[in-house]
Amino acid sequence: MKYSNYFKEYNKSIYDLLNNFDTSLIDKSVELILDCKKNNGKVYIVGNGGSSSVASHVSVDFAKVANVPSDTFNNANLITCFANDYGHDNWVKEAIKAYTNKNDILILISSSGTSKNIVNAAQYCKQSKIPLITLSGFEVDNPLSELGNINIHVPSNKYNFIEMAHHIILVSIVDIFAEKLFK
Repeated sequence: MKYSNYFKEYNKSIYDLLNNFDTSLIDKSVELILDCKKNNGKVYIVGNGGSSSVASHVSVDFAKVANVPSDTFNNANLITCFANDYGHDNWVKEAIKAYTNKNDILILISSSGTSKNIVNAAQYCKQSKIPLITLSGFEVDNPLSELGNINIHVPSNKYNFIEMAHHIILVSIVDIFAEKLFK
């Protein structure tokens, strides 16, 4: 059996999601991250599951390839410590309180936009006036999509399509910094 047609449709689906994406959000994201970098801040990127893997990859690339200080909360000791003490729904918020400084920004990723730990962290960022970029999918009016300074939404209900689109969007921002394409 040949699966080439499946692959071509799969590829086209992701291409279509990205091709219809509001690229002005890239410009706004670059400006927010550029302000953070100019003010000696750090970019923190957090997600769950596959989005956590995206966060790790993009964080490393920001730091290594683009010379933008970045980190993530993907340390198992940190996650289990904060989840044990504050509950799973609050561990990200509490990590933000413990690790971030006034010039830092957060990028929070949730494919569904409904992950309680990510939504609670976003609400904390909004209340505390911490600059925030959110990435979500599924329903356009999901809870996360209304909390950031910049809200990037991928209109799909397929996790892998959403995660791949988020990954490509974020890596393109990394490359804008790596290639010094900003003013």
